[in-house]
Amino acid sequence: MIFAGCKNPFAPKLNISLDNSSQTLSDLTTIEGLFQNFQFAYTFRDTSIYGKLVSKDFIFSFRDYDKGFDVSWGRDEEMKTTNGLFTNSQRLDLIWNNIILSTVDTSNATIVRGFNLTVTFNPTDVIRIDGRVNLFLKRVESTNKWQMVKWVDESSF
Repeated sequence: MIFAGCKNPFAPKLNISLDNSSQTLSDLTTIEGLFQNFQFAYTFRDTSIYGKLVSKDFIFSFRDYDKGFDVSWGRDEEMKTTNGLFTNSQRLDLIWNNIILSTVDTSNATIVRGFNLTVTFNPTDVIRIDGRVNLFLKRVESTNKWQMVKWVDESSF
């Protein structure tokens, strides 16, 4: 059997490594490539693609409107949360909308962009989210890959 030692080749385990040796689907040296890979990761529900976009010092932040304060977490929690979303949904449809704000230099970028996300848990449980991401990106040199350092979710649901 080709997949000896692999329980299910169609359900890979969570990959939280920062190893950049495997290929991504688009060029991560461009900001648009990062957004395309983000969309691919959600479409294919693939943490190995998503993990390449998230820097080791990553912070995710959102406003908990019910409790009235901001909530933040780091890379490990982001990967676990995203893996949970990928595992528990049947389908994810992410559409990137227009860039509202873009500030870019050779090693840092701030991008504010609208999105539409449809999460299908099952045919009778579908959630639609319209919102904005406020992403802070970095890279060491202009030939390096962009990674997300901070994601401030500006969605209100």
